[in-house]
Amino acid sequence: MTENPIAVFQDVKVRSIWDEEGSRWLYSVVDIIAVMTGQEDQLTARNYWKKLKQRLTAVGNESVTKCHQLKLPAADGKKYLTDVADAECVLELIRLIPSKKAERLKQQFAENEQNIIDELSKEKAKGLFDKGIIDNIEAGTVNGLMFIHKYLFSGLYSFAGQVRKQNISKGGFKFANAQFLKENLGEIEKMSESTLEDIITKYIEMNVAHPFMEGNGRSTRIWLDLMLKKNISRCVDWQKINKHDYLSAMEKSAVDANDIKELLSGALTSKIDDREMFMKGIDHSYYYEEPDA
Repeated sequence: MTENPIAVFQDVKVRSIWDEEGSRWLYSVVDIIAVMTGQEDQLTARNYWKKLKQRLTAVGNESVTKCHQLKLPAADGKKYLTDVADAECVLELIRLIPSKKAERLKQQFAENEQNIIDELSKEKAKGLFDKGIIDNIEAGTVNGLMFIHKYLFSGLYSFAGQVRKQNISKGGFKFANAQFLKENLGEIEKMSESTLEDIITKYIEMNVAHPFMEGNGRSTRIWLDLMLKKNISRCVDWQKINKHDYLSAMEKSAVDANDIKELLSGALTSKIDDREMFMKGIDHSYYYEEPDA
């Protein structure tokens, strides 16, 4: 369990804790009740939850059985056993409580969980360098890419490091069909890495394959740098590549690779073992994934 004692919903503080084993946030149910009902007094919120639990139990609603008790810090600084629930269960409870705040609260739950996943995986990505793991990853192989993805998202996504079995699309573009994905990945792995153009072409093909349900961009950019480092003693200085230029170039790279080749070739550096270059590259890589304000 990793504590993040305070999450703010509707400007109200909600106690929460990250369950690494279950890959989920657990939230104080009483605090959620306080948000939904507008009750600042914890005693009133607890009484509301007590009565709601009784009603739900009486009608056989399963929401109560999905709640667990963990010790969370209270206002007096001490820890007490408190009912907690994951986002799915909390959303079920939200539907049972009349409130104009329901839709906004649902949106904030989604945003909160994604932000935490991004921050935790970013720290893991930086750990690849500081723990000396980066130099032991197979460059240009499917296993190497799967290792990167698993390392970044283990404990955050249940599918970390696993090739997807579902078809996915983005912006109307359909990525490689899941039925033939493993065969496609095998063919991509065999592609040449002799020149810069070869490496970028291989990177583009892996992006079109999009082997994972989530986290493809962050994983494949590290994979790309490993190929560049191994074969031409270069890596990308990601700070030099504008976010919108990069996303636009990648979007059309399947039919026209000129823009992404120009962007990447113009941002190469020989600082392949420089810690600051790696760390700033990770920051920028994650920035590419952030939604525009």
